Amino acid sequence: MKPHKVFRDVSKLDVLWVPGGDPSALNKLMNDPARTYLNFLVTRSQKARWVASVCEGAMLLAKAGLLDGYNVTTHWAFIPCLKKFPAIKVAKGHPRFVIDRNRITGGGISSGLDEALKLVELLSSNEVARQVQQNIQYYPRPPVKSKIPKPQGCPLENPARTIRCATR
Repeated sequence: MKPHKVFRDVSKLDVLWVPGGDPSALNKLMNDPARTYLNFLVTRSQKARWVASVCEGAMLLAKAGLLDGYNVTTHWAFIPCLKKFPAIKVAKGHPRFVIDRNRITGGGISSGLDEALKLVELLSSNEVARQVQQNIQYYPRPPVKSKIPKPQGCPLENPARTIRCATR
């Protein structure tokens, strides 16, 4: 992707949505001594109606302190990482997404679709969300109960490790 604006050109956002990404790129953003990205998240979240993340984007919000006191979720493999932030309440189980006040956090990548449709509903209406769902032809079957693997530590501590997902 090529950005079409720099941080200083983005003054106010209705929705600040933070995606996940490669663990080594996340580490770089989380441990940047200048805190450029994290400071952007903090300042722009102050006036945003909604602050959201999907997948391990929650790690960036957590590092910025924007999930302190909130009930949140993320991709199952990154739950141990979130638990390293004691001010965050990690949701029990593995919900597709969690809404706590003006924070919305989503699990793995595909749950971002459910989360995005809920956000459309919150910003407009259930009818508009249904229209979007129809336009993108998103008609998921009810989730199949499957056992989520137990994470083996925090992937951010070993970004070269491959995350293996369970199959049906």
